[in-house]
Amino acid sequence: MTRSALNEVTTFRWSLAEDLHYYRTAGWEAIGLWRRKLADFGEEKAIELVRESELTVSSLSWAGGFTGSEGHTSAESIADARVAIELAAELNAGCLVIYSGGRNHHIRTHALRLLRSAFDRLLPLAERNGVTLALEPMHHACAADWTFLTSPREALALIDEYASPRLKLALDTYHFPHLASTGLTAADLTDRLALVQVGDARAPHSIDQDRCPLGHGGVPNAKLLRSFIEAGYKGDFEVKLIGPSVEHLAYEDLVSDAREALLDCVAADLSGR
Repeated sequence: MTRSALNEVTTFRWSLAEDLHYYRTAGWEAIGLWRRKLADFGEEKAIELVRESELTVSSLSWAGGFTGSEGHTSAESIADARVAIELAAELNAGCLVIYSGGRNHHIRTHALRLLRSAFDRLLPLAERNGVTLALEPMHHACAADWTFLTSPREALALIDEYASPRLKLALDTYHFPHLASTGLTAADLTDRLALVQVGDARAPHSIDQDRCPLGHGGVPNAKLLRSFIEAGYKGDFEVKLIGPSVEHLAYEDLVSDAREALLDCVAADLSGR
């Protein structure tokens, strides 16, 4: 059964302890963890607290930046990703989200070479630890600081080169609200999906990723999520809400309302409904 999950960036100002408490109280079944909050809390204590919370971990965000766009060398980013893989294994996370890094003035072939080099080194470790790497593309208007992969087809082409069950796709409905425009169907994606993130928006795509409360924008999430369920997707639906339109809202209401909006999208298909 698919599960309802909420990504911690939604409640940016809350601590890990607050996230775990309020997410559980609102009825969420899983949490998308953010490495920064784990580090702020202290990783050993954080792992213990997550285990005690009875929430499963839908994802751990994030690792990557292999092109140097984050100001680190490729070797430094690979070393950091190794740490993240081991942390994801300890948390029994559904996946570790991977962003390639922005183009960073490289020609595209070299950016791809850097990303392949990273996967050559990281996939064996992920496979040994039972961790799925979830490569996430972004809408081109949002991607500059994050990834040079701006379509699901681009990401899938790379994923298919490796043919590893531990390298899959993370798809965010905020970035790709209309599958038809990608040239793909839910059936094309289902077996290669590690995670479906769920977002909504009223404003055009931008570097700020200005998302609105779920159900208040123009993303056809009910149609999208049902298409994945009908195609056999069994993973998590992880709501991710960030940007100016949500950052001022009362978090307790945002967390509760997002859960109800997600359930409205998928009706009886989520466990716990």
